[in-house]
Amino acid sequence: MGRSVDVLPPPVTRPPTTQSWHALSAAAAIEALSSDLHGLTSTDAADRLRRHGPNALPTAQPASPWKRLLAQFDNLLIHVLLLAAVVTALLGHPIDTAVIIGVVVANAIIGYVQEGKAEEALDAIRSMISPKASVVRDGRRMTIAASEVVPGDVLLLEPGDRVTADVRLVKARNLRLDESVLTGESVPVEKSIEPVSASAAVADRRSMAFSGTLVAAGQGAGVVVATGLATELGRISALLGRVGQLETPMIRQMN
Repeated sequence: MGRSVDVLPPPVTRPPTTQSWHALSAAAAIEALSSDLHGLTSTDAADRLRRHGPNALPTAQPASPWKRLLAQFDNLLIHVLLLAAVVTALLGHPIDTAVIIGVVVANAIIGYVQEGKAEEALDAIRSMISPKASVVRDGRRMTIAASEVVPGDVLLLEPGDRVTADVRLVKARNLRLDESVLTGESVPVEKSIEPVSASAAVADRRSMAFSGTLVAAGQGAGVVVATGLATELGRISALLGRVGQLETPMIRQMN
């Protein structure tokens, strides 16, 4: 792999905003990351790994099934309904009591199932990052753990590979990527190294390859611009992790 851009002095501490990578030329992206087509040195890669952290999505200890179920009853409206069920039972209205208890149980089951699906979605997103990655370091190709990929690495892409980080493409030969995990597009997208408009949506950023997408055909190489939570896949994971319990107007008034 020949040299096309010279190695530049000390690496930047904080790369430019991820929103602009697709609009930069391949040479400008490499220059901004203080890298070149010979890849980073092992020393530089280790330093960037310390600064940027591992290329992985955070994992939280999942709550036990019993805790998740009991949490469905930790709600002021549910407490009021349970109190109402006790009162109707004492007053001798078994039908009313049964209806109230049924509503409470149905609400708990729905909430439990929804939280379980959210945890499964987070696990599925984490599994989209391949455990290994092919990069160029010290001027030669090597296979490393995906968690060790850092901004500025030159990532090599071949058919069947799962992209392990967000990259600005610098080489593309008949390269097509399956981006359905991000865009929902069922047909592989053809990629190129030509920059696109800065306002282009994720689905239209032909000069980018995103973490979690699959190389359907062709070959390519790109300079890593984002890892871990800074990737598009990481942002989705963070949004799922921040989903909180819905508070209705009635609950707010009762509080």
